[in-house]
Amino acid sequence: MKYIDISLTIDKNLPHWPTENAVKVRKIKSIVKGDKVNITQIDMSVHTGTHVDAPTHFVKNGKAIDQLPLDRLIGKCYVCNVKNSEVINIDFLKNVKMSKNIKKLLFKTKNSNLWGKKKKFFKNYVALTADAAKWLVKKGIDLVGIDYLSIGRFDKENTKTHKILLKKGVVVVEGLNLKNVNQGIYELIILPIKIKGSDGAPARAILKIL
Repeated sequence: MKYIDISLTIDKNLPHWPTENAVKVRKIKSIVKGDKVNITQIDMSVHTGTHVDAPTHFVKNGKAIDQLPLDRLIGKCYVCNVKNSEVINIDFLKNVKMSKNIKKLLFKTKNSNLWGKKKKFFKNYVALTADAAKWLVKKGIDLVGIDYLSIGRFDKENTKTHKILLKKGVVVVEGLNLKNVNQGIYELIILPIKIKGSDGAPARAILKIL
């Protein structure tokens, strides 16, 4: 069996959402400095790097991250190569050919080429329109992922796109690294940290080649 790690490495240079603080990783105990153990402390938003949005992130009284069912986070998925498109809209989605039995969809875009290019946040990332989000809900998609820090575009539509998906229980996965992944069907395993009552959580995301 072969697995592909599609999660980002968390470090101080990881791009972050403009209104959130940068990642802070520091050693609070160090063997080389005379301590008996090494202990690392991190300070970051739960929406850092590869992460899962819980409904409560945008929906009042929505489910928290520790309430998400495992079957929504594990199962067959389709990785769709968006190629050179600047936006994922209904016209694009109508041409996506995937099995009707697959309910999890990951979008590989040119965003994946941005990871590792300094700490800069890019506002013009490829993302899903609100109308496209409605289309996915009608098609019965139960998980959607993107290779940048938001499933919605960096404009007033961002909140709308999130609400459309999260209100209907669609799991939103953001911050994926799909640079070395080919279009096709895989087994997805994504496990967010189980934080009680949280609106999101960092996650390790893996694809199993079938």
